[in-house]
Amino acid sequence: QVHLVESGGGAVQAGGSLRLSCATSGYIYYLAWFRHAPGREREVVAAIGDDGSTNYFGSAKGRFTVSTDSGKNTWLLEMNDLEPEDSGMYYCAARSTRSYRGPRWWLAEWYEYWGQGTQVTVSS
Repeated sequence: QVHLVESGGGAVQAGGSLRLSCATSGYIYYLAWFRHAPGREREVVAAIGDDGSTNYFGSAKGRFTVSTDSGKNTWLLEMNDLEPEDSGMYYCAARSTRSYRGPRWWLAEWYEYWGQGTQVTVSS
């Protein structure tokens, strides 16, 4: 059984930075960060595989960095130059089974485990 626990959310002003952390138990092949803002659909912002490969989506490109430690127990999302549009609940989502058809990063249903979420609020 895999457990995910996010931390690091908070309130910052536009242009500021936050670091989100997702503590995991069990082996993770794929992990992604999703954002869910009021009135908007849940969307993937960044993803990382166990091989260290990374993917960024939408406005996260160039501003966010996803990484993991050597033990692959802590997964980070560094968010810089934050904008009010970045506000929302951030979730880490993980898959502990390898997908031989390749990762479907954008598909929430593809992930097997979810954390409880951490709130990010960016004020203008």
